Amino acid sequence: MLLAIPVAQAGPTVANVRAAQRPGTKLVDITYDLADPDVNSLSVWILVSQDAGATWTVPAYTFTGAYGGSVSPGPNKTVVWNAAADWNGQYTAQCRVRVIANDADPSGLALIPAGTFQMGDTLDGDIPDARPLHSVNVSAFYMDKSPVTGARWIGVYQWATLHGYTFDNAGSAKATDHPVQTINWFDAVKWCNARSEQEGRTPAYYTDAALTAVYRTGEQAPFVNWSANGYRLPTEAEWEKAARGGLGGQRFPWGLTITHSQANYFSSTTYAYDTSPTRGYNPTYAVGGQPYTSPIGAFQPNGYGLFDMAGNVWQWCWDWYDGGYYASSPGTDPHGPAGPLSGRVLRGDSWDNYADHARCAARSYYSPTSAGANLNVGFRCVRGF
Repeated sequence: MLLAIPVAQAGPTVANVRAAQRPGTKLVDITYDLADPDVNSLSVWILVSQDAGATWTVPAYTFTGAYGGSVSPGPNKTVVWNAAADWNGQYTAQCRVRVIANDADPSGLALIPAGTFQMGDTLDGDIPDARPLHSVNVSAFYMDKSPVTGARWIGVYQWATLHGYTFDNAGSAKATDHPVQTINWFDAVKWCNARSEQEGRTPAYYTDAALTAVYRTGEQAPFVNWSANGYRLPTEAEWEKAARGGLGGQRFPWGLTITHSQANYFSSTTYAYDTSPTRGYNPTYAVGGQPYTSPIGAFQPNGYGLFDMAGNVWQWCWDWYDGGYYASSPGTDPHGPAGPLSGRVLRGDSWDNYADHARCAARSYYSPTSAGANLNVGFRCVRGF
């Protein structure tokens, strides 16, 4: 197989960022200079810190002006942040603003903004391990818009095996644009590191507490550099916040009910919220032998532009699974319970599971050594800045 390697382009540059509260109001005026020699339309995002830049967790969403997609390069770009709408009554002299610019689609990633969401679900009363419903504040991060595809998997996998990496499973995919499956948790973690190194990023996972020996081979629970700009598995809290797409109080990434036109799952009359007119496997994709996965982009994305956050393949998360963890989990950037425990968390449901597992709050787990006997386990990556 020949793989086309794209030529690196010069990235966008943000400079001369200024921010000031408008006198007599709760509006913040932000200006910055934006340059890019290769692209004439960029995506611009803004993060806000309350501790002089140590973390970027202020819930800041209400911006107008040169923000979001389709921002052209130039000097003195202006944005207005309505702090009253997002952070009313808060003030600190340690407040800082960070402007981030990327090409319109940075390597197929979506920015998940910082902020608080309600994690868990009490809608149906049948997810005891998703209670109590609780507020969780999550820092901003990037997430793959889709599960890792067969094409992306093999491109990194082949590079990795030539650079000191070993895997338990070679992975499989029904087609290059379908999600990779038949990989265990250790395979996914090491692949994240290989993707980071291939792109010249700082890996997230190490075999030592000093974070000096990159995790490339074997099976062990690695140490994590949470501030690395490389790829890693999402925490369970990151995954659920991303899955909800900015919606609160809903079962699914798009609302309260589910059909085969919205996701690739096994439909049944058992659940009143499963209103699909077709039952069993999704008839569009139950062809050509199992697995009955679907290609990326077959269904509409959620509010953050993420595909397949319900159905298609289960997705590995970082966390060890503990059914009672929500009762005592931290309110900011939880990383899961201390292990080792019996399994690592899976989220998102799959082509051969019922609608109840496709709910945003539904939790499952496998042993980290399991590659999914039913060809239904994949993953997607997140990374920092």
